[in-house]
Amino acid sequence: MRARIKALALDLFIQHGYRGVSFGDIAESLAITRANIHYHFGNKQALVEEVLGDYVEATTAALRDLWAQPGLALASKLATMIDYSRQRYQRYNPKGQSGRPWSLIARMRQDGDALSPGCHEMLQRFEKDLNAIITAAIEQAKARNEYAGWMPVGDVAVLLVSIANSASPITQDAGSFDRLEKLYMAFSRIVEHAFAADRPVPAKRRAGRRS
Repeated sequence: MRARIKALALDLFIQHGYRGVSFGDIAESLAITRANIHYHFGNKQALVEEVLGDYVEATTAALRDLWAQPGLALASKLATMIDYSRQRYQRYNPKGQSGRPWSLIARMRQDGDALSPGCHEMLQRFEKDLNAIITAAIEQAKARNEYAGWMPVGDVAVLLVSIANSASPITQDAGSFDRLEKLYMAFSRIVEHAFAADRPVPAKRRAGRRS
C-alpha cells in the first residue's frame, strides 16, 4: 500500500502540483481512507519529501548514466537525452494531448514557497549534480578531441544545463515536445560549428591571452 500511495502521489503531484493534491484525492483514487495515508506518511509534507527524494535520486542516476556513457560522442549523448525526455513527456502527454507538465522537479519548483527546507535542499542538490554531470560530459568530449582545446567548458555547460533544467516548462509553453528537441539540436549544431576540433583559436581570444 505504501508503494501504491507513492506511485499515485507522484503522478498527481506532477500533474497538479503541491497545492493541487490532497490526501482526500489520493484516498479516493485508491479506494482507501485518509487515515491509511496518515498511518504510512504522517502528513502531506512528509509524503512530498519522500516522493521527491526518490524521484530526484532516480533522475540523477539516470542522467549520470546517460551523460557518462564511454566512447559516445557528445552529440550522440544529446540525442539520447532527447529520447529520454521524450519518453517522460509522452507518459503525461499521450497522443492527442500536449502541453502538460511531466517533471516532478520542475513542478515542485513552481510551488517553492509551500515546500519544506528538505525539499528545497533536494532541488538545489539536483541542480548542482546536473551541472556537474553535464560539465564532466563536455570535458570528456573535449579530452577525446571532439572539440577544440580552447572551448570554454563552463560557458557551454551553462547553456546546456539551462535547457535540461527547463525542459518541462519549455514543452508546456510551446504546447509540444518539438520546441525542446529543436533547442537541443540547435545547441548541438552551434557548438559543433563554433568549437570543431580543427577550428583555430579566434583572433580576439589570442589577443586576450597575450594581454
